[in-house]
Amino acid sequence: MADPRFVHLRLHSEFSVVDGIVRVDEAVERARADAMPALGLTDLANVFGMIKFYRAAREAGVKPILGCDVWIANAQDREKPSRLLLLCQSRTGYLRLSELLSRAYRFNQWRGRAEIDPAWLDEGATEGLICLSGGPFGDVGRALLNDNEEQARRNAHHWCRLFPNRFYVEVQRTGDPRVDALARRTLRFASREALPAVATHPV
Repeated sequence: MADPRFVHLRLHSEFSVVDGIVRVDEAVERARADAMPALGLTDLANVFGMIKFYRAAREAGVKPILGCDVWIANAQDREKPSRLLLLCQSRTGYLRLSELLSRAYRFNQWRGRAEIDPAWLDEGATEGLICLSGGPFGDVGRALLNDNEEQARRNAHHWCRLFPNRFYVEVQRTGDPRVDALARRTLRFASREALPAVATHPV
């Protein structure tokens, strides 16, 4: 790309009830004012704002990217789920994501969290979805934070298998020294493992 521009892929809006206050219309207008070619809406464990966001973004001339920040159940310790950022690559991906979230709300809630069982993804339910590793909240990032690069490698290649050519290691710089140090370590890890990396910033 001759003129690369940052695109926000990790936006929690007013529809992320526990941790978002950004109004969809204001986020889209800000993206338009900043000449962002696209904007992603990835609320936590829901897609309730997608229709409002899609319409607002199209009207503003900003490409809407639809997705979700999802909880991934941890069978070894239900108190410590991890996270992944799933982006819809196609209509099929949107339907897959909706199905996974519905299944999580109906059959796999834990302390009010709708968690996706990793086994569901082994059933071929990833078509049309792009997967980002979750930054410091994903199992790859957590393993690196705990100085366990071998576990990070196993986790990353597990996701690569489930999302062939659609898995990206996510890096963030938030001003938190620990997270910023993780970003540097994650980039070195991605380079060694020949994994693509993508930069996000939690909004």
